[in-house]
Amino acid sequence: MSISTPRPEEFQPFGLPVGSVRGILSLMICSFFWILLLVPWDTQPLPTAPLAHFFLLTLVFLAFASHHVQEVRESALFPWVMRVLFVGGSIAVVIYMAIKDPTRLGYQLTPSIAELPQWPVLLGCLAGGFGASLFLRSVLGRGNPFFYSIRAWIGVIAFFLLFAETIFQFAILPKLSDRPSFQAMQIWEGMLIASVAAYFGSRA
Repeated sequence: MSISTPRPEEFQPFGLPVGSVRGILSLMICSFFWILLLVPWDTQPLPTAPLAHFFLLTLVFLAFASHHVQEVRESALFPWVMRVLFVGGSIAVVIYMAIKDPTRLGYQLTPSIAELPQWPVLLGCLAGGFGASLFLRSVLGRGNPFFYSIRAWIGVIAFFLLFAETIFQFAILPKLSDRPSFQAMQIWEGMLIASVAAYFGSRA
């Protein structure tokens, strides 16, 4: 009978309980969809969810489904609150919109056809960020202090990029008469996906 070796203790970013930063990032990713669906838009056509945010959503699903059993058992209260918020909040918003305006729900959760050709680039950014972080961890070691610092900084960058994306998409972009080019948005969304994926990869 094989005996599982316990995972070595790790220092957590910013001294928060394990899973807290991923929970915060997941909540920010999900709240983007909440805002999109709940805001009473007075513009036509209604804005739709950018394709890049569905790639970010896959990171939330992967993180939620891949927690180690021991990690879940020993998890503190704060990460559990984050999980309840982003899972329960998402379910509540979808149910509410499905009852109130199912047509709008389906329309806004369908990416623009014009964005579909960029999916290979966005997938590459997700895989690249996630894979680079895993590679760095394997080279430096999971318990390396320098790796802890890099992981913390990646978390900070991912947080601020997600915050900036939300402000840009909902407060700035609708007011612009001359919108950013397709290439500029692709670069921005690629950076966003790569940074968030890198943090999730560092904690995989």
